Amino acid sequence: MTIWTETLFARLATEPAVLVTVVQTQGSVPRETGTAMAVLARDELGTIGGGQLELQAIALARDILNGAPVPDEPVRKALGPSLGQCCGGVVYLRFERVTAHDAPLWRARLALQRQPLALFGGGHVGRALVQVLQSLPFNIHWIDSRDAIFPPDLPTHVRCEQSEPVQTAVKDVASGSSVLIMSFSHAEDLEVLAACLKRSKEHNDLPYIGLIGSATKWASFQSRLRAKGFEEADFSRVTCPIGIEGIVGKEPEVIAVSVAAQLLQQRKM
Repeated sequence: MTIWTETLFARLATEPAVLVTVVQTQGSVPRETGTAMAVLARDELGTIGGGQLELQAIALARDILNGAPVPDEPVRKALGPSLGQCCGGVVYLRFERVTAHDAPLWRARLALQRQPLALFGGGHVGRALVQVLQSLPFNIHWIDSRDAIFPPDLPTHVRCEQSEPVQTAVKDVASGSSVLIMSFSHAEDLEVLAACLKRSKEHNDLPYIGLIGSATKWASFQSRLRAKGFEEADFSRVTCPIGIEGIVGKEPEVIAVSVAAQLLQQRKM
């Protein structure tokens, strides 16, 4: 579900791995259900929480790589004195041997666990935000009206689209997407926002619409949107300014961290 999966798919071309997944938990545990790590012959990718729990999981995974049978059922691990971990909960771990043949299936499974996100704007903040989000559980649809604006070598779960006019891409955004609007132009921002609000009125399938800017910008936009026929109920769908409160700084990287934290808050709701 994180950036290490891209490394795993590349490594599977030359060696097998064992995927260890938390499939059930009880009580206090270090990681939630769905957390996974990959164990290879000489190293590991990801983490299921560290400590003796992880060390024992790695040892069992290496045994599987060396020919031991894969457990038919999830392995129960109690996080008590015997593991030297005082969480007090119970973790059930599933072990699966994976090879290059399994990569397409795993790509599909992992994609289903990511929240869709549409990002309008390839400027400084947009780039910083993608840098932060690409290692988090989001499928990113990155859109800009300018050609050749996107950096090379992006992960496969970051899909770039050049759209002119940019607001026409709103109809192609995946249902259930969070939307962030931060283009190089206030005029573009307004058109994208209007298209998102129109779609929300018709389908109600964009749970979060974030607009970069100040309270003054948002007040100005509301006035212009009223002239387009939108009302207060439509404005309540919009978060502006974006980001969580209490983080000071206007550097792109600071804004990106603040916005990423807000998106994670929305994802938990």
